[in-house]
Amino acid sequence: MSGHSKWHNIQAKKGKSDAQRGKIFTKIGREIAVVVKAGGADPVSNPKLRDVIAKAKQNNMPNDSIERSIKKAAGENAGVNYESCTYEGYGTGGSAVIVDCLTDNKNRTAGDVRHAFDKFGGSLGSTGCVSYLFNRKGIVEVSLDGKDLDELMMDALECGALDVVDYDQICEIVTEQNQHNQVADQLKNKGYEVLSAETMLIPDSYVDLEEEKLTKFTKMIEMLEDLDDVQEVYHNVNLPNDDE
Repeated sequence: MSGHSKWHNIQAKKGKSDAQRGKIFTKIGREIAVVVKAGGADPVSNPKLRDVIAKAKQNNMPNDSIERSIKKAAGENAGVNYESCTYEGYGTGGSAVIVDCLTDNKNRTAGDVRHAFDKFGGSLGSTGCVSYLFNRKGIVEVSLDGKDLDELMMDALECGALDVVDYDQICEIVTEQNQHNQVADQLKNKGYEVLSAETMLIPDSYVDLEEEKLTKFTKMIEMLEDLDDVQEVYHNVNLPNDDE
């Protein structure tokens, strides 16, 4: 999921082949393993697990698969231990890219990520080279589904939201980093359908790339997102017609 608005990206992923959906489920399973190990198997007391479960449901991961992943992660022999690692770099046109990974082999992951950058005219940079261009915020996605947009905006701001962005029947509500679950719960209590609540890196501003560079950049992002070890890819490039 890339950039600020990821709703259209998720919609596209939902329509992918079974094999590609299986890869998404595998990535979510890794996230479950990490957050359960860190905070326990109860989503009530482990808000990070709540976030991952919401993401799993949003990507149509079956409930029994979610439960199996949680039970497996909570077992004494939970299997592979995954480490989180983040890579920063530049795409074509000086665009900024951040790649979050979960891996059991950092050397393999670093090589795969570097290859994707190199293949499409990008370059890996040092830690901190582009992260200063992003801020971590909470993102709550709400379905309008017959609700009044102006009323939602007022309710969201009353609940502590920073901003509301309308994407035609889906609204993204921006919150402070640690306020997304609180805002989501309040909106649920007001009768709204909350689709997801999680934290994301949001760029301070976006850049436009000419067609040739944009094509190379898009291919690089697709290659990165297809890597098994990559969980999230963030960038600051405007992707026109991302919903088509």
